[in-house]
Amino acid sequence: MTARAIMFQGTGSDVGKSLIVAGLVRALTNRGLKVRPFKPQNMSNNAAVTIDGGEIGRAQALQARAARVAPSVHMNPVLLKPQSEVGAQVVVQGRVFGAARAAEYQSIKATLMPAVLDSFAALRREADLVLVEGAGSASEVNLRENDIANMGFARAAQVPVVVIGDIDRGGVIASLVGTKAVLTSDDAGMVRGFLVNKFRGDPALFQDGMAMIAKATGWETLGLVPHFAEAHSLPAEDALGLMAKDKRRPKEAKVKVAVPILPHVSNFDDLDPLEAEPEVEVVKVMPGSVIPGDADLVILLGSKSTIADLSALRKTGLDIDIAAHRRRGGLVLGLCGGYQMLGRRLNDPDGIEGPAGSVDGLALLDVETRLTAEKRLVAVTGTTADGTPFLGYEMHMGATDGPDRARPFAELADGTPEGAVSADGKVAGTYVHGLFADDRQRAAWLERLGAMSGGFDYEAGVDETLDKLAVHLEKYVDLDRIIALAE
Repeated sequence: MTARAIMFQGTGSDVGKSLIVAGLVRALTNRGLKVRPFKPQNMSNNAAVTIDGGEIGRAQALQARAARVAPSVHMNPVLLKPQSEVGAQVVVQGRVFGAARAAEYQSIKATLMPAVLDSFAALRREADLVLVEGAGSASEVNLRENDIANMGFARAAQVPVVVIGDIDRGGVIASLVGTKAVLTSDDAGMVRGFLVNKFRGDPALFQDGMAMIAKATGWETLGLVPHFAEAHSLPAEDALGLMAKDKRRPKEAKVKVAVPILPHVSNFDDLDPLEAEPEVEVVKVMPGSVIPGDADLVILLGSKSTIADLSALRKTGLDIDIAAHRRRGGLVLGLCGGYQMLGRRLNDPDGIEGPAGSVDGLALLDVETRLTAEKRLVAVTGTTADGTPFLGYEMHMGATDGPDRARPFAELADGTPEGAVSADGKVAGTYVHGLFADDRQRAAWLERLGAMSGGFDYEAGVDETLDKLAVHLEKYVDLDRIIALAE
């Protein structure tokens, strides 16, 4: 029997589609259904390694977790990872397909629909219900030709649609009614209902508004969802979430961690467990800002375009700030692309990130990196040099070597040395993501910095938040009607 499916599209980006789908997946899974999440096309540099050795958007990995199943490449068959303002790496069913500028991608999309439908069919074979998430806005009719992300997919797969509007940003009546107005009659015919998300205040005050939307669109009212305050505890899908989470700790925080936020930052959910620690203040250093002089640790995050982000670091003078922090005896940790930036040289002889060539690194580690087309995607376990175990993953292109590799940051479970540490132990680089999500690693780092971990189980906390989100949506969304509308 083929699984039912229903799709959730939005009036715009960041209206809460990913969060709502994650919550609905957990709620329906808790009811005993076999639910699978699916997003035909995603654009994000926040990615996760799958059990089948590929990569998908971090949001779909979270949704898989909500379903209590391992993430699969079929849950997000097309992933676009921005490498510049106008171009992106294209990942298809977990593997790098190539790179394309935005205009070029519009012509490529049609060739990707078979892979999208193949992945969708694979999920339907193992589920009772598939919850599909659209991308961006359903009303971007200028991109409708060859669309695989929203109405193009819905029509091709014959999946009914629910449209989500965000009342928090204002104009939700206009955005929902306007979406109906710009859709073709065939596309609009796929829509069965609507949700209004992120409401604050007394829901009774917006009942007339819900009725106006229903009358103007002819769509069924499926729920008015109040703002879910604990959303900040879950990994954000894209860099917009970085700012939403930028909440400073009070002055009594014992440790200050400074993190430059560069244009092509990736896998920034590495910060989430640190932000949850009560004795830690994470300061996100935006372009035009400076690294605080009293920072204990500077973390350079991963990057989808390491050479470009290294250039941005220098243009804003943050390289000088990092050098000053280093002279004061502060610690520096580079994760993935950040590790590559810390070396003496970054070589790109094959033009992986742009024109072939080499650039100087920050020279805080005596290593060099050669960028390569081959991508390492693997879950890893091991022990850091201080003897603390870890569980994480690698997702990178390039190989790093040099004298400081004689002092590895860690040893993987198979005995392979990983990463590098400076002679004085103050600077370290590693390709391992997810270190701070491991409670053992996080506690060890905080102890080194003079603080104590809050003693919580980070991973268990994510699951607890998903359960709270499920309860929230059970209360405010007509789940029985959504199941009935699914085809």
